[in-house]
Amino acid sequence: MQEMGIAGICPGPNLSKRNGEHRVYPYLLNGVVAAYPNHVWGIDITYIRLRAGWMYLVAVLDWFSRYVVAWELD
Repeated sequence: MQEMGIAGICPGPNLSKRNGEHRVYPYLLNGVVAAYPNHVWGIDITYIRLRAGWMYLVAVLDWFSRYVVAWELD
């Protein structure tokens, strides 16, 4: 691979190190327990690669019941 000048596609080193110049926001749910449905919601956004482009998946989750409240694929 070195002779041909090619490399695998993978993340580089030290990607999890924090940049000292970036502001750190507090975790607002520290100490909060999801005690009943609709008390704490979370959201996840991810992308799915296709041959012709990308699709984005957004899901809203209820943390107590772990139920998917809503989702959208675009």
